Amino acid sequence: MNLASLPDLIFTVLFFFMIVTHMRDVDPKVQYEVPQGTELTKEVSKNGQVYIFIGKPVDAQGRVISDETRIQMGDRYVTVAEIGNEIVKERNRMSEDDRQRLTVSIRADRDTEMGIINDVKQELRKAGALNINYSAEKKVKKESVKQKI
Repeated sequence: MNLASLPDLIFTVLFFFMIVTHMRDVDPKVQYEVPQGTELTKEVSKNGQVYIFIGKPVDAQGRVISDETRIQMGDRYVTVAEIGNEIVKERNRMSEDDRQRLTVSIRADRDTEMGIINDVKQELRKAGALNINYSAEKKVKKESVKQKI
């Protein structure tokens, strides 16, 4: 059996997986289950986006370690009062074009109190981050099943 072409095949498959694999920028340190909605649009551009995760803190294995709601920006937990400073830091890291298109994506747990989300929105407004989107998943309509007797 001739195995001369096997290395070429292996490198081709390896190259394919390197191209199609998406690497995550930030690992969430909070558990969140996005709410469901019916009128959703998909955001295409990733440039100029800052992610805010809101949920219950988890350990490295993904187990919930506290019932307290936490806010994560980047790789660390922040308080509501620190959000404005973090937005300024993120804006300073971006190019001029990305600064103009700065969008904050809030990924909050479906059970998060609206008071926390409103506090976050107020801090974003003070920091001048006015483009905000909310992550959600498409709501699946349950169809009634009729049984024949």
